Amino acid sequence: MIRAAIIGLGTWGQNLVRSVQGHSSSIQFTTAATRDVDKGRAVAQAHGLRLLASYDDVLRDPDVDAVVLATPHSLHTDQIVAAARAGKHVFSEKPLGLDAESAQRAATACADHGVTLGVGYNWRHQPALQRIRQLLDDGTLGRVLHIEGNFCGPSAYRFPRGHWRHDREEVPAGGMTGRGVHVIDAMLYLAGPIGQVTAQSYRLAQDFGVDDTTSMLLRFDSGATGYLGTVIATAETWRLQVFGSNGWAEVGDVEHLHTWELKVCLVDRANVTVKQRPQVHTFPVTSTERAELEHFAQAAAARRPLSVPGGDAVHNVAVLQAILQSAQTQQPVRLA
Repeated sequence: MIRAAIIGLGTWGQNLVRSVQGHSSSIQFTTAATRDVDKGRAVAQAHGLRLLASYDDVLRDPDVDAVVLATPHSLHTDQIVAAARAGKHVFSEKPLGLDAESAQRAATACADHGVTLGVGYNWRHQPALQRIRQLLDDGTLGRVLHIEGNFCGPSAYRFPRGHWRHDREEVPAGGMTGRGVHVIDAMLYLAGPIGQVTAQSYRLAQDFGVDDTTSMLLRFDSGATGYLGTVIATAETWRLQVFGSNGWAEVGDVEHLHTWELKVCLVDRANVTVKQRPQVHTFPVTSTERAELEHFAQAAAARRPLSVPGGDAVHNVAVLQAILQSAQTQQPVRLA
C-alpha cells in the first residue's frame, strides 16, 4: 500500500482522493497540503487526512511514500524535482511542464533519484482506447493515415477574471493545458511521435482571459496526418477518430469521465462500393482516475519507471510548446 499525500485540494484534487479512498488496495491518501488551509481543513477531515502546513513539511514526513500534485501548471516542475530529491515518488497532473526543457528536467530528476514519476493522462486507461491500440497492433485497422479529435466545453466561463486559469502564462494556447493535451497524449499512444505542427489560437468570446479557440494541423513521424481543435467557450463535447487503411475507429460523447463506447467501421474489400455500418462496442465500467493512480502505485512499489526523460509525457510538452510558437508566428514548427 503506497501512502500518498495530495497536494492541492481543489475540485480535481478532491476527485483524485475520492477515486481511491476506501476503494484501493494499492494506494491510500493519508496526508494533504493546500494553499488555502481553511478551505482544505474540512475536506481533509472528511477523508481522514492529516493536513500539513506546507509542501516542505510533506516532503520531510517519513510516513509519506508518494506525493500527488493537483496544483497549477507552472508549479509542477519544481515540485517534482523537490519530491525526487526527497526520495518521494510523484504523480503529477498534466501537463508535466510548460516547456520541453522543464518537462525533461522533471523526468530526469526522478530518473536520477530512482523514484517513479507518473503523469495524469487517464485516457490511456480507457478500455475503448486500449481496444483501438489492439486493432492497430493486430492490423485490423491497417496503417494509420489520419487521426483527429476535439475536446471542447465552457471552461472560459467557469472562472472569474483574475483566476489563474485565465493567466496566459499558466494556461498557454487556450484550452490545450486543460483539455487538448489529453487528446495529444491519446494521439501519441495510437500514432507515435509528432514531427510538425501548424497552429492558430485566438480569444473571441470574452474581453479578458486566455484564448478560447485553438486549432492545429499535425504531421506524425510515421507520415500520418492529424487535426486537433479545442474551443473552451462552447458547449461540452469531445471526439477522437482514427482513420486507417482498412477502416476507422471513433470514441466521443459529452461526458468524458465515464467508460466510453467505441465505434468501429471496416472496409469490405470485396464490396468497396457498399457503405458499411459501424459496430458499437461497450466495456465494463472503469474509473480511469483510480486506474491511473493504482498503475502509478504499483510501479512505485516496484520502483519501476513510468514517465521517463524523452518519453511521451515530455514529448507532449514539446508539442504544446511548438503549438504556442506556431500560433504566435503563424508558421509551421518542426519538432526535434
